Order: sequence, then C-alpha cells, then structure tokens
Amino acid sequence: MSSTDPGTLPPDLAELVDDFAAVGPKDRLQLLLELSQELPDLPERYADSADTMEQVHECQSPLFLAVEVEDGGERPVHLFFSAPKEAPTTRGFASIMVTGLDGQPAAAVLAVPDDFYTDLGLAEAVSPLRLRGIAAMLARIKNQVRAATA
Repeated sequence: MSSTDPGTLPPDLAELVDDFAAVGPKDRLQLLLELSQELPDLPERYADSADTMEQVHECQSPLFLAVEVEDGGERPVHLFFSAPKEAPTTRGFASIMVTGLDGQPAAAVLAVPDDFYTDLGLAEAVSPLRLRGIAAMLARIKNQVRAATA
C-alpha cells in the first residue's frame, strides 16, 4: 500500500503512517482529529512571538512554525507550531510533524520524502488544498533545517 520506502522515514513517523494505513478513510479523519488534540503548547519563549515564527501561508488556517536545530553530532531538530484550536485538520497535520520528526537528527528530517503524506491515505478524507498545507509544512521545516545546518 505504501509508496514511500519505510526506510526513509524516522521510526515515529513510519509508525504514524502505518497507523493511518491500518484504518479505513473515515477512521483516518478521526485519527487526524485525535492527533490535533495532542499538539503541544508553545514553550514560553514563543508564546508572544508569532513574528519570530514562519507562517505557512498554504494552510487554510493561520499556522506558524519554528524549527530549532541543536549543535553537536546528530543535530536533533525541534519543532514548534502555533495553530488555532478551531483548526483541527491543520493542528492534526502539525501534530503529525511533531510526533514524527521532533527530536530526530537533521539528516533524518531532510531525508523524509516530500510526498510522504500521501501514504497517510488522507486524500479521500481532506481536500487537496489541505494536503498542500502539510506539504508546505514539511518544505518549510526542511528549509529551516538546511539554513540551520549550512
């Protein structure tokens, strides 16, 4: 069923893809909504600083993200998102990114296929416009990781 090589996905992201693949289309949307409730709150240093975060304009709801890359060997990546509570799809996509990529080495984040989200099987559950939002999130995360590791 999967078109993405599971070896190119960090383990937590691969597990999420498997979770979505294991259920039918209606349940995928429910799983996305459940994930939306698990999006961590912003840490204090970002609480009033949307201006220091990057807006993902492709998302239908206002979504802002910040990427931090630690110094040192594996250079773990940390993701922070701000999305309104009344935007569960957007928050669900952000939660997928946090769950699947936060704490991963920069190289692993950069290796994630740009279209990995197609393996979530959400095309039947959400609009193509919304899927462009998750693609844009990943693109911006990768751009910020590249900038931080250059």
